[in-house]
Formats: sequence, structure tokens, C-alpha cells
Amino acid sequence: MADGSNDPRTARVSGEEALALHAAAPAGKLATRLTKPLTTARDLSLAYSPGVAEPCLHIAREPSLAYDYTSKGNMVAVVSNGTAVLGLGNLGALASKPVMEGKVALFKRFADVDGIDLCVDTEDVDALVNCVRYLGPSFGGINLEDIKAPECFIIEQRLREMMDIPVFHDDQHGTAIVAAAGLINACHLTGRDLNATKLVVNGAGSAAIACVELLKAMGMRPENVVLADTKGVVYQGRTEGMNQWKSAHAVATRARTLTEALEGADVFFGLSVKGALTRDMVRLMADRPIIFAMANPDPEITPEEARAASPQAIIATGRSDYPNQVNNVLGFPYIFRGALDVRASTINEAMKIAAAEALAQLAREDVPDEVNAAGGGKRLQFGPEYIIPNAFDPRLISRLPPAVAKAAMDSGVARRPIADLRRYERELSGRLDSTANALDAISERVRAEPRRVVFAEGEEEKIVRAAVAFRNAGYGTPVLIGREERVRATMESLGLGDCTGIDIHNARLSHNNRKYADFLYARLQRRGHLARDCQRMVNQDRNIFAACMVATGDADAMVTGLTRSAAVCLEDIGHVIETPPHGISFGLTLMLGERGRAIFIADTLMHFRPNPQELADIAVGAAAAAHRLGHEPRVALLSHSTFGNPMHATGNTIREATAILDARHVDFEYDGEMSPDVALDPSYRALYPFCRLTGPANVLLMPGLHSAHITSRLAPRLGGGGTIGPIIIGLTHAVQLVPMDASVSQIVDMAVLAAYQTVQH
Repeated sequence: MADGSNDPRTARVSGEEALALHAAAPAGKLATRLTKPLTTARDLSLAYSPGVAEPCLHIAREPSLAYDYTSKGNMVAVVSNGTAVLGLGNLGALASKPVMEGKVALFKRFADVDGIDLCVDTEDVDALVNCVRYLGPSFGGINLEDIKAPECFIIEQRLREMMDIPVFHDDQHGTAIVAAAGLINACHLTGRDLNATKLVVNGAGSAAIACVELLKAMGMRPENVVLADTKGVVYQGRTEGMNQWKSAHAVATRARTLTEALEGADVFFGLSVKGALTRDMVRLMADRPIIFAMANPDPEITPEEARAASPQAIIATGRSDYPNQVNNVLGFPYIFRGALDVRASTINEAMKIAAAEALAQLAREDVPDEVNAAGGGKRLQFGPEYIIPNAFDPRLISRLPPAVAKAAMDSGVARRPIADLRRYERELSGRLDSTANALDAISERVRAEPRRVVFAEGEEEKIVRAAVAFRNAGYGTPVLIGREERVRATMESLGLGDCTGIDIHNARLSHNNRKYADFLYARLQRRGHLARDCQRMVNQDRNIFAACMVATGDADAMVTGLTRSAAVCLEDIGHVIETPPHGISFGLTLMLGERGRAIFIADTLMHFRPNPQELADIAVGAAAAAHRLGHEPRVALLSHSTFGNPMHATGNTIREATAILDARHVDFEYDGEMSPDVALDPSYRALYPFCRLTGPANVLLMPGLHSAHITSRLAPRLGGGGTIGPIIIGLTHAVQLVPMDASVSQIVDMAVLAAYQTVQH
């Protein structure tokens, strides 16, 4: 079992590297960030004295308002006394602080949960319990960490009884939840029923006891679970080395040693020490055994040794350098996220089971490109070496917390139920992914009015995966252009199921070829093309075939660009789909920053050096697009010159475009020419009181394609924000391009945007 990369050997880093990271200024891994402005005297008066008295008085009258007026609802205390730090033993409270800081960092990184590490310098159970219980008003939940057994059982039980907020000992329950998820999938792959599966657990500490209790709660029969410790099997009647927690799981068995217990066993859970499981022991187990060797840093048996004894064994460890890592970071951030969001009074068995089942289900789905990239580019697919999701899977935050929250509501421990879980899922995606947040309303609109979207490069693996994701999300019917046998073979090799709900068209064999060729010939016959030229283009060019489908009404929108440059794609599509008379088409890139800030940049795709008329047309189109995407447009026509300082020819072009907008009496804010700092920074804009913009610009109109392209590509790499686009605006039909290095999620996003263009009116 592991939390991220706490174990140096697992992460394969040197001690010197780790020390250098922790010592780099500012020391440690945590700092405080303000969530409210404190720049003026008025800010100070509102945030502190005298303004702070008002929420204090309201909370005194109604304690639940603390969740509304303070950070309590998103704050977890990570508590330890350092008596069982990692696999290093009793290092004491102070030496545990780097681990506790790391735990807080993982809460924030993976689930946007704030935390404070509390390292309590006592081994006295009563003192530790009292310390935590009296600090309870500050927190929405308590995460106990690295406290040795059996004290950890007592501390958790007493705190759960005393406190009305979730108390969760992650070393126990986090490990149990992730291991249970892996076991669900391992049983699925080996054709086992969990109820009839025979399990042997070596180790009788906190994590082992928690695993046994959770699996029994999930339906595993008590008589099929054998627990062993350093004294041997925990059997009924044994007295040596026993305590109440072991006794609760003692079974009637003749087995007295681990070796005897493993005869015919289906599953081995190791939460003990290196070398506890041998090859000979593995050979005693049932066919296709399931072995979770979770001791850290070295497992009870290595995967190589286990497979040498049983080649078809399914193996998990606590290490990141082997497949199937039982990693606690897959559990605790998301369990607390769901518990906090419904203000649960506790974390119960139903919530743990829901988390385990959600984890198991996620591992069976197609793996996003971001996860494969984080794993060194290795393609992950559900099977014996992938039964547990990767810790960097971005879908975890939108899958586990809703499952936990629903279980809390169903079991009656939620004090603030969530009425719309689908909306909650979307909000969770947006907490860590600004792109998901920006596409939220668009996605829901498309789900309400599904569309047929053509994926022109239908034989490409990424496109096939994107089409399946598009279908599964309920956005409509994906249409793949390609040879059906190749598409089906790709889906089968990826384990993506059947083609139900997906249309496949072979451009050469389609019965619509004649219709599309006639349509294209009617468009191009006076542009130098013969009928046979048009027939050949329809047969051989998937972009043209896809565009013809859209133009003739056989599909609503199309996506392409993965295998050809944007310029080539635009040329292909231009034979079929054009800009309407007196209109203009252009590329609009949406840049996303912190706290949902969005800036649109135009034109990032088509016009190298737009003239004043084109600039004015692009401004109108960009403002309309921003408005349709939910933003009140404020357009800045950018230049290196600001209102004539310094004078430059480019500034004159921008001035002329501004004058054209003046003459049109457009209904949105705009002004120019101005530099970006004036457009975005209120202090600079204050130097020009005549400026028409009432706030920071959110649509930046660039003087040329070179500056637009450089800005849209460079800014996110410097600031860490995301981008969407370029989104093609202004064509007669909905067409979107993806970059040649697009991920599957980016392809789906652009397909959704293309679909949205056909439903927004």
C-alpha cells in the first residue's frame, strides 16, 4: 500500500533529491493562500475587524453556518503521533511532519480539499483523543495517519463516537478500499464469485483488519477468510498474541501455519513483511491465484517470483514500479471530497463499498491519454496488469465523490443532500480542470439534443476511442469514416466493446457516393474540376467525404485534423463547405485561467494580416461567439501602440477597424488600439479614463495571425492554464479541427463544440 510516492525506493529517487526538494525555499510543501482580497482598508474592515463580528454572531446563533462563513467545510486535519511512519516505525510526531505535509498536499492536488497537518507529541491514547476532539470545530473531517495498532483502532472508534464529523484512519480503510476494488476486478477476470472466494490475509495490523472487515461487508463469507500473523493462523480457541480485533475474525480451521492456510486458497492479501510468501506457497494455491503483496517498500513476494510459480497469477503490490499499485491516494482524497460535500457525520461501510465499486468500474473503462502519458506512454487496458486505476486518472474526482455522496445520502448520514448528482459530477470535473468547467453547459445542451458527428479519420486509434467516449457520454451518434473491418478490429483490440450506436462508412463503398459526387461537381464545375475529379475526391479523401455528409444533411457536424495539418484540412473542407456571402470565418481560441477566468483570442487560424474591414467582422463574430459560450464580451483590439503612443502603421489599421465598429453601432463593449496590459490590467487602464472598457477585456483581437498564434501557444505553457481551440467560427456548417497531437479528451471536446454549433439556435 502506498500514498503517491512516499517510499523512496518505490519512486526511484535519491535521498539527496528528496532532501533538496524539501529544503528548497520556502521549506516544506505547504503554504497559506488567501481566498479573499486584502488590498485596501475596506477589504481589511470586511475580512477582519469590525466586519468579522457579523459571521461570528450568526455562527453563535446557528452553528451549522460555520460551513457557510468559514473554510470548515473544505478543511481536513491530518493527524499523527508518528508511531508508525510509513514502514519506518516509531519516529515520533516531529519526524512524521514531512509525511503529514505530503498527505495534505495530496488532498489538495487530487481532490481540491484543504488540510492542515497536526503532529501530536504523545503516545497516550486519552491525550491524543482529547487533543483532536477539542480541535474539532475547525475542521470538516479528521484523517488519522501513521498511528500504530492497536491504539489506532481505539483512537478512531472513540473519536467517531465523540465527534459529528467524519473520522477516517487511512492506513486502515484507504488500503482496504483500494484493495477491495482490485479484488473485484481480479475476481471478474478469473471468473470468481466474491461470495465463494477463499482469502488468506497475512498480517493482523490495522490495514489487514480493515481489509477483512470491508470484504466481509461486501459479501465475502466469514468462514472463507483466514487471518494469520507472526504466531500463525488466527483460529478459534487461540490465546497467544490475541486481542479483541483479531478474535473477531478467528475461524474454525485445522490450519495453524500460513502454508497450511494457503492450500487451495484463491486469494492472498499480504500486509506484513518482505519474503513472507514463497514460490512453494504460491504453488499450493488454486489455479490463477490472486496475490496482493502489499508490504512496503518490499512486497511479500515479487511479481517475477509469483509468476515463476504460477504464470497466470494476477498480482498487485504497493509499488509504483509494478502494475496494479494499491495506492491509497486513489481513495482518501475522493472519499473526503464526497463526505465533505454532503456534510456527512461519518464515513460508514456503505460509503467505503461505494468507493471500492466505483474504482473497480473505472478500471474497466478506456484509459485517457493523460494517464498513459503519466505512465511513460505505456498503453493501459483492463486486464491482469491493469485492475486498479492509475492515480493520475483525471476521472477519479468525478466518479468517486458522487458515489460516496450518494451512499452517504442513501444511508442517512448526509446533512446536506445533493439534489442533482449529475450536476455535482460536472462541478467536480471543473474543480481541477478549467477546460471541463468551461464546457459544462455546452455538454449538457448537447446531451439534451444529441447530434450525428462525423469523425473523418475513423481508422485512427484515438479517433475510435473518442467516438466511443462521445457515444458513451450521450452526446449523440458518432460516424466513423473508414474500413469497417479495421474499425471493428481496433475496437476489439482496445477492449471497447461493440459498435452499437456508432455508424461506420467506407468512403469508397458508400451508397451515397454518387449523391456526394454530384453535389461536389455542382459546386466545383466552374472552378476547373471535372466530374471524374469530384468522384475521385469523394472516393479517396475522407475529409471531403465527411464534409459532403454534413453539407447534404446526412450528419450535423464533423471533426478532423489528427493526421493532416490545419492548412491542408481547411483546403479540403473548403471544396465543400464555405463562408457565407458577406460573412467571415476565423479561428477563436479560448484560454482558461484560474477561478474560471476565460479569454478569447482571434484570429488564431486563418487571416495572416486582416485589413480593417476583416478586423471589424472578426470582432463582431468573436463577441457573438463569446456571448453564446456564456460570457459578456469586452473586446480589445490589440496593438503594440496604445491610443497613438507610439504612432505606428499597425495602429492605424486598428483605428480604422474601431471606426468601422463605431459606424455599425454594435451592442458590445470594444476599444482599441491598446496594448495587452491596458486591456487586462485595471491600473494601466486607469491612465486612460476615456477608454470604453468597463472591466478587463475577455476578447483579444490580434493584429495578425503570427501574434495570435504565438500568444495562444505560448501563454498556457508559461501560466499553466488550458486552451480550447482554435474553434472555427463562421462556416455555413459545423466543422472543427483538432491538433495533430490531440488527446482523446481534446477530440471529444471539439466534437461536442461542433455539435453545439448546430443546437445553439
